[in-house]
Amino acid sequence: MQEKGTISIHTENIFPIIKKFLYSDNEIFLRELVANAVDATQKIKRLSSLGEYKGDLGELKVSVSVDEKKKTITISDNGLGMTGEEIKKYINQIAFSGATEFVEKFKDAKDANEIIGKFGLGFYSAFMVADQVEIQTLSYQDGAEPARWICDGSTEFEISAGTRASRGTDIILHVNKESKEFLDKAKIKEILEKYCKFLPIPVQFGTRSEQEPDGEDKDGKPKFKSVEVDNIINNTSPIWTKSPSELKDEDYLAFYKELYPFSEDPLFWIHLNVDYPFNLTGVLYFPKVKNEFEIQRNKIKLFSRQVFITDEVKDVVPEFLMLLHGVIDSPDIPLNVSRSFLQADSAVKKINSYITKKVADKLASLFKNDRKAFEEKWSDIGLFVKYGMISEEKFYDKGKDFVLLNNTKNEYFTLEEYKEKVKAAQTDKNDMLVYLYATDTDKQDTFIQSANKKGYDVLNMNSPIDPHFISQLEQKLEKTSLKRVDADVADKIISKEDQTVHVLNDEEKARVKAIFEKAIVKPNMRIEIESLNPEELPVIVTMDEFMRRMKDMSKMGGGMGFYGNLPDNYNVAINGNHKLIGKILQTQDEAEQTQLAKQAFDLALLSQGMLTGAELTEFVNRSVSLI
Repeated sequence: MQEKGTISIHTENIFPIIKKFLYSDNEIFLRELVANAVDATQKIKRLSSLGEYKGDLGELKVSVSVDEKKKTITISDNGLGMTGEEIKKYINQIAFSGATEFVEKFKDAKDANEIIGKFGLGFYSAFMVADQVEIQTLSYQDGAEPARWICDGSTEFEISAGTRASRGTDIILHVNKESKEFLDKAKIKEILEKYCKFLPIPVQFGTRSEQEPDGEDKDGKPKFKSVEVDNIINNTSPIWTKSPSELKDEDYLAFYKELYPFSEDPLFWIHLNVDYPFNLTGVLYFPKVKNEFEIQRNKIKLFSRQVFITDEVKDVVPEFLMLLHGVIDSPDIPLNVSRSFLQADSAVKKINSYITKKVADKLASLFKNDRKAFEEKWSDIGLFVKYGMISEEKFYDKGKDFVLLNNTKNEYFTLEEYKEKVKAAQTDKNDMLVYLYATDTDKQDTFIQSANKKGYDVLNMNSPIDPHFISQLEQKLEKTSLKRVDADVADKIISKEDQTVHVLNDEEKARVKAIFEKAIVKPNMRIEIESLNPEELPVIVTMDEFMRRMKDMSKMGGGMGFYGNLPDNYNVAINGNHKLIGKILQTQDEAEQTQLAKQAFDLALLSQGMLTGAELTEFVNRSVSLI
């Protein structure tokens, strides 16, 4: 058998186009060729199980080898093999049946993954790194003759008698000068471990040394000898291919360590397994999420039939689930997948919805079955749940039943439980329910204690996502508003019908205001005389809830830049019912009046961490002189 020919392409030569488009992503040639070899091996296994192949299967595996001297990479399998006629059909014809359309459609492509595999070009990715590709193959069919195909990257090929003596195929790449990095065994090992780590057929790359028992020494102690064994780089049966009933917790934890060797143990996991209306398997892990709101991208790995595709899973997995780790495997997602495909594909959208539902169901069952354990994990998963509720309406509908509110006494409540807890004390005169919250319990302790004295409860809202979560609660909960505990004095933060009576008359109020205006020479401080509980501080500094929230959102890039540019303005509430205010009024010495007013104001600033620099030094010196 001897034949030379030209691959029928009616437009410009296809090979330079392949090289041009795939230059930046050329390592995927190995993924393509190994995946093809695995496919051929699985097919012979299938034919044998159906009784259509009667021969001895032998030890099924794919092997990859590098010869630095000959400058070759060889991918070998003992799968189906091909006849000369099949080479012509599958290599020369089918791969290029859509060549004209291919060139027209993809000559302006930017994404390498847009073109690989679209027209059966997986095999031809070999020409990204090789200036000559050779196939040596022997079909499984009775009486088949070995065949050889060779092509130098032009449209010309040659088919002749081959030398392969056993069933299967060798793909031999004669690596070009620009791609000599791929003759480095460490580089090939790295690529194989990235793309082929969980392929279903063993993939061998070289050998490795193992110690095995070798009798005993003269003292009766065991001896060992070093033996060379095949270096199999993949785990052919990863846990996502097994039934959950076969697995124990240790199996899931061991697999997590295999994926992420230096990570802390996960909190829990979800085993995905669905075959209608799409095929999907996988395991998703909930990692311990730190309070720094960093979405750890590239932690979920996407596979297609155990072949690694990408860890850019943004369009397969909802945005809020990017916090998860693990593996998703779906044959419904093609091996060579582009971003535009993922965004448009209906199967991907269904997978996205399914994963959201499974995660919500898992959290709901954990909450229902062991609430105490759920509460203990809340510091790690709360951020994730809130993020999901904000970003995904369907998740909010489920999450509202298990999202927890945590107060400053470290108690946990569902939304419904918390409403029942505070509605008697914290409903204002307009029948509006007011939830109070703190963002820094140490800094806001004075205000928390004042609120507690009035029988009010205070929530912890100290995660970076809480400003958005607070806004969502106000939109979703009926007749409910949230105020930071230091947004106003405790007597006024929830407006009630019964107000504390003023002990000062109008003339005394005017005098007190004048004294404080003289002592506080700050244009951003608005002074008001209030009738507060005598046990409250003599001076309390607050910022309006709306203004502070707008300024916080502008810092987070929430489109409120106008507010971010405004100066910080504060309300200074002078507690006219406090005995210190009475003392200031009775003092005849004007300098002493000013000093006492300044001291009371500085104490209010100090309680909020707002007294710094020269003002703090002056306060300390004044305090010493007053003592």
